[in-house]
Amino acid sequence: MNTNGNGKLTIPAAGEPNSSRNGAHMETFDLTRDQWGQLVLIDSHGQKHADVTPIALFPLSEPDAWISIRAADGAELACIAEPHKLPAETWKLLKEELAQREFVPVIERIVRVSGNSEPCEWQVETDRGPTQFLLKSEEDVRRIGDHQILIVDAHGTRYHIPDLSAMDVKSRRIVEWYV
Repeated sequence: MNTNGNGKLTIPAAGEPNSSRNGAHMETFDLTRDQWGQLVLIDSHGQKHADVTPIALFPLSEPDAWISIRAADGAELACIAEPHKLPAETWKLLKEELAQREFVPVIERIVRVSGNSEPCEWQVETDRGPTQFLLKSEEDVRRIGDHQILIVDAHGTRYHIPDLSAMDVKSRRIVEWYV
Protein backbone atom coordinates (compact mmCIF):
# COMPACT_ATOMS: atom_id res chain seq x y z
CA MET A 1 0.00 0.00 0.00
CA ASN A 2 1.31 3.44 -0.85
CA THR A 3 0.13 6.89 -1.77
CA ASN A 4 0.54 8.41 -5.19
CA GLY A 5 1.53 11.85 -3.91
CA ASN A 6 -1.92 13.45 -3.99
CA GLY A 7 -3.33 11.95 -0.80
CA LYS A 8 -5.10 9.08 -2.51
CA LEU A 9 -4.62 5.57 -1.26
CA THR A 10 -3.28 2.71 -3.30
CA ILE A 11 -4.47 -0.60 -1.94
CA PRO A 12 -6.06 -3.70 -3.38
CA ALA A 13 -9.67 -4.28 -2.46
CA ALA A 14 -10.64 -7.33 -0.45
CA GLY A 15 -10.80 -10.69 -2.14
CA GLU A 16 -8.50 -11.26 -5.06
CA PRO A 17 -5.62 -8.80 -5.39
CA ASN A 18 -6.54 -5.63 -7.27
CA SER A 19 -10.20 -6.54 -7.70
CA SER A 20 -13.43 -5.00 -6.48
CA ARG A 21 -16.84 -6.47 -5.81
CA ASN A 22 -17.83 -5.95 -9.48
CA GLY A 23 -14.67 -7.50 -10.86
CA ALA A 24 -13.40 -4.07 -11.90
CA HIS A 25 -9.92 -2.94 -10.98
CA MET A 26 -9.93 -0.76 -7.84
CA GLU A 27 -6.46 0.08 -6.66
CA THR A 28 -6.72 3.71 -5.59
CA PHE A 29 -9.33 5.49 -3.58
CA ASP A 30 -9.78 8.50 -1.36
CA LEU A 31 -11.91 9.16 1.70
CA THR A 32 -13.72 12.36 2.57
CA ARG A 33 -16.86 13.56 4.35
CA ASP A 34 -19.99 14.89 2.67
CA GLN A 35 -21.97 17.93 3.86
CA TRP A 36 -23.85 15.74 6.38
CA GLY A 37 -20.62 14.41 7.90
CA GLN A 38 -20.95 10.94 6.40
CA LEU A 39 -17.89 9.14 5.10
CA VAL A 40 -17.55 8.94 1.29
CA LEU A 41 -15.14 6.67 -0.60
CA ILE A 42 -14.04 7.88 -4.05
CA ASP A 43 -12.76 4.95 -6.09
CA SER A 44 -10.08 4.92 -8.80
CA HIS A 45 -12.72 5.75 -11.45
CA GLY A 46 -13.94 8.81 -9.56
CA GLN A 47 -17.17 7.11 -8.51
CA LYS A 48 -18.39 8.24 -5.10
CA HIS A 49 -19.69 5.65 -2.66
CA ALA A 50 -21.71 7.60 -0.09
CA ASP A 51 -22.29 6.60 3.51
CA VAL A 52 -19.50 4.01 3.70
CA THR A 53 -18.72 2.39 7.02
CA PRO A 54 -15.32 1.33 8.32
CA ILE A 55 -15.40 -1.83 10.41
CA ALA A 56 -12.53 -3.02 12.59
CA LEU A 57 -12.28 -6.71 11.81
CA PHE A 58 -10.45 -7.54 15.05
CA PRO A 59 -11.46 -4.66 17.37
CA LEU A 60 -10.14 -6.24 20.55
CA SER A 61 -7.07 -8.20 19.47
CA GLU A 62 -5.85 -5.83 16.72
CA PRO A 63 -7.71 -2.52 17.07
CA ASP A 64 -5.29 -0.59 14.83
CA ALA A 65 -5.13 -3.12 12.00
CA TRP A 66 -7.42 -4.78 9.47
CA ILE A 67 -10.18 -2.31 8.67
CA SER A 68 -12.86 -3.16 6.15
CA ILE A 69 -14.62 -0.30 4.36
CA ARG A 70 -18.21 -1.26 3.51
CA ALA A 71 -20.74 0.26 1.13
CA ALA A 72 -24.21 1.18 2.39
CA ASP A 73 -25.47 -2.23 1.20
CA GLY A 74 -22.79 -4.02 3.26
CA ALA A 75 -20.51 -4.97 0.34
CA GLU A 76 -16.81 -4.63 1.08
CA LEU A 77 -15.10 -1.95 -1.00
CA ALA A 78 -11.62 -2.23 0.54
CA CYS A 79 -9.75 -4.00 3.31
CA ILE A 80 -6.79 -2.21 4.90
CA ALA A 81 -4.27 -4.34 6.79
CA GLU A 82 -2.15 -1.47 8.13
CA PRO A 83 -4.33 1.66 8.29
CA HIS A 84 -1.71 3.57 10.31
CA LYS A 85 0.30 3.76 7.05
CA LEU A 86 -2.47 5.76 5.36
CA PRO A 87 -2.14 9.52 4.91
CA ALA A 88 -2.63 11.21 8.30
CA GLU A 89 -5.95 12.87 7.41
CA THR A 90 -7.43 9.60 6.12
CA TRP A 91 -6.30 7.67 9.20
CA LYS A 92 -7.82 10.41 11.36
CA LEU A 93 -11.17 10.07 9.54
CA LEU A 94 -11.13 6.30 9.98
CA LYS A 95 -10.28 6.54 13.69
CA GLU A 96 -13.12 9.03 14.26
CA GLU A 97 -15.62 6.75 12.54
CA LEU A 98 -14.40 3.65 14.35
CA ALA A 99 -14.56 5.41 17.72
CA GLN A 100 -18.25 6.15 17.13
CA ARG A 101 -18.97 2.61 15.96
CA GLU A 102 -16.84 0.63 18.39
CA PHE A 103 -18.22 1.54 21.81
CA VAL A 104 -16.67 -1.13 24.04
CA PRO A 105 -16.39 -0.07 27.68
CA VAL A 106 -13.69 -1.80 29.73
CA ILE A 107 -14.96 -3.34 32.97
CA GLU A 108 -12.62 -2.44 35.81
CA ARG A 109 -14.64 -3.90 38.69
CA ILE A 110 -17.89 -5.77 39.24
CA VAL A 111 -19.84 -4.18 42.06
CA ARG A 112 -22.79 -6.56 42.21
CA VAL A 113 -24.69 -9.24 40.26
CA SER A 114 -28.39 -9.64 41.10
CA GLY A 115 -28.35 -13.44 41.25
CA ASN A 116 -27.02 -16.72 39.93
CA SER A 117 -29.74 -17.29 37.34
CA GLU A 118 -30.35 -15.46 34.11
CA PRO A 119 -31.46 -12.91 33.29
CA CYS A 120 -29.52 -11.04 35.94
CA GLU A 121 -28.49 -7.45 36.44
CA TRP A 122 -24.81 -6.52 36.65
CA GLN A 123 -23.57 -3.34 38.32
CA VAL A 124 -20.04 -2.57 37.16
CA GLU A 125 -17.44 0.16 37.10
CA THR A 126 -16.00 0.80 33.65
CA ASP A 127 -13.40 3.08 32.14
CA ARG A 128 -16.36 5.32 31.25
CA GLY A 129 -17.94 5.33 34.70
CA PRO A 130 -20.39 3.17 36.65
CA THR A 131 -23.18 1.42 34.79
CA GLN A 132 -25.57 -1.48 35.02
CA PHE A 133 -26.76 -3.89 32.39
CA LEU A 134 -28.88 -7.00 31.98
CA LEU A 135 -27.19 -10.29 31.11
CA LYS A 136 -29.58 -12.62 29.27
CA SER A 137 -27.62 -15.86 29.54
CA GLU A 138 -24.28 -17.23 30.66
CA GLU A 139 -23.33 -17.74 26.98
CA ASP A 140 -23.06 -13.95 26.75
CA VAL A 141 -19.88 -14.10 28.86
CA ARG A 142 -17.08 -15.39 26.63
CA ARG A 143 -13.38 -15.99 27.02
CA ILE A 144 -11.52 -14.50 24.00
CA GLY A 145 -7.99 -15.25 25.10
CA ASP A 146 -6.13 -16.61 28.08
CA HIS A 147 -7.21 -13.69 30.28
CA GLN A 148 -9.56 -11.61 28.09
CA ILE A 149 -13.32 -11.69 28.55
CA LEU A 150 -16.10 -10.30 26.35
CA ILE A 151 -19.55 -9.73 27.86
CA VAL A 152 -22.56 -8.87 25.67
CA ASP A 153 -25.57 -7.37 27.43
CA ALA A 154 -29.27 -7.74 26.54
CA HIS A 155 -29.06 -4.73 24.20
CA GLY A 156 -25.99 -6.00 22.33
CA THR A 157 -23.51 -3.64 24.00
CA ARG A 158 -20.13 -5.30 24.36
CA TYR A 159 -18.04 -4.97 27.51
CA HIS A 160 -14.39 -5.97 27.62
CA ILE A 161 -12.20 -7.28 30.42
CA PRO A 162 -8.66 -7.13 28.99
CA ASP A 163 -7.01 -9.07 31.83
CA LEU A 164 -9.19 -11.07 34.19
CA SER A 165 -6.18 -11.93 36.36
CA ALA A 166 -5.65 -8.22 37.09
CA MET A 167 -9.14 -7.74 38.55
CA ASP A 168 -9.95 -7.85 42.27
CA VAL A 169 -10.75 -11.27 43.75
CA LYS A 170 -14.53 -10.69 44.02
CA SER A 171 -14.85 -9.55 40.39
CA ARG A 172 -12.65 -12.39 39.16
CA ARG A 173 -14.75 -15.02 41.01
CA ILE A 174 -17.99 -13.68 39.55
CA VAL A 175 -16.68 -13.81 35.99
CA GLU A 176 -15.06 -17.22 36.45
CA TRP A 177 -18.43 -18.61 37.57
CA TYR A 178 -19.77 -17.74 34.08
CA VAL A 179 -16.83 -18.90 31.98
